[in-house]
Amino acid sequence: MEETIRKGFLRKSQKDYSLAFKLDVVDQVEKGLLTYKQAQSRYGIQGRSTVLVWLRKHGSLDWESRTPMKDKQPPRKKIHALEARIKRLEQEKMILNRAIDIADEQFGTNIRKKYLPLSQQAFRPKGHSEPPESR
Repeated sequence: MEETIRKGFLRKSQKDYSLAFKLDVVDQVEKGLLTYKQAQSRYGIQGRSTVLVWLRKHGSLDWESRTPMKDKQPPRKKIHALEARIKRLEQEKMILNRAIDIADEQFGTNIRKKYLPLSQQAFRPKGHSEPPESR
């Protein structure tokens, strides 16, 4: 390591680290064998954020949410999966509505009229006994 003296203080020169070394340090930190500060100290890595930069660049964890990046879907895939889920839920809703219509026809009931207001009352905030339009 090259050292230079400039205006009264000692300055160490920047080191170049091999990719293999960086990957080894990242692997040890991600496995929990060392914290990034311990790795910095043990291997004499000078920069305060050098190991963190390596973790973000070469690591397999998403350091914002601490989940493996391999499990994280790209936005387009996620959107496609959510759109497919919405479509399926809409189809299920249509089936359930049709089942209610058939039950109403066969048994002479009016399930939506009778039970929907009761379910709405169950989820109404306290202090609101009736909807404003029925007052």
